[in-house]
Amino acid sequence: MPVEFVEIPERGRVYRTARAVYLGDVDGNDEMHLEALGRFIQDIATDDAYDSGLRELGGVWVVRRYDLSIATWPAFRDILELATFCSGTGPCWAERRTRVTSASQVIAEAVALWVFADRAGGRPLPLGDDFFEIYGEAAGTRRVSSKLRHAPPGSRAVARPWQLRARDLDLLDHVHNARALEAVEDAVAASSPGNRIAHVSMEFRGALARETDVELLSETRPAEGGTELAIWLVTAGEVRVSAVVTTVPRDPAA
Repeated sequence: MPVEFVEIPERGRVYRTARAVYLGDVDGNDEMHLEALGRFIQDIATDDAYDSGLRELGGVWVVRRYDLSIATWPAFRDILELATFCSGTGPCWAERRTRVTSASQVIAEAVALWVFADRAGGRPLPLGDDFFEIYGEAAGTRRVSSKLRHAPPGSRAVARPWQLRARDLDLLDHVHNARALEAVEDAVAASSPGNRIAHVSMEFRGALARETDVELLSETRPAEGGTELAIWLVTAGEVRVSAVVTTVPRDPAA
């Protein structure tokens, strides 16, 4: 099913912020790291949650999947303007849309599915009136599914160890979601060094925790207009995170 990036609503809550791209956010080509762009997008979600009171609704929000489509890569000292809003709901989950622009040019579009869960046991909780008072007008009546779509690793997937670092762990003592984008970036650099990432689809089936032995499995396959790379982060034979990445040839004149 194609990913839908719905437009920013004319009515309802839309949270906006701006951030500069710094030296640690870019690579040797003066292009923003995928992990840094993902971190910016996750940070605005956190800022919106605290500003709106979403964090006070009694549960936790766990990312289930997200898609990130990149039109052009930001460079050092670019000012990125980010806008985020709720673009749909389900019984126990909500979809968050984010648009990244610079100088009125669309840089990236993102859409994420977050499940509202019990803090203690992780059991999904229904969205209540308090949630809809904040985000209902922007979301409208659009309903979204929480279904995961990625296939498991196939026989042609190549495996290698993927080392966890102390700094990868967040406040919950789990590996930060944006860290998985570093695995994507590394896998693309190894398999398609002359290509640029155009689209990333991520799915999160479980958390990566401290002292976990992780393997990175990858498989490259042709796709329309470029190359598609499938990636899985696996521990004890169980897929915790998966990604499908579309890349396109880098413009040698850029």
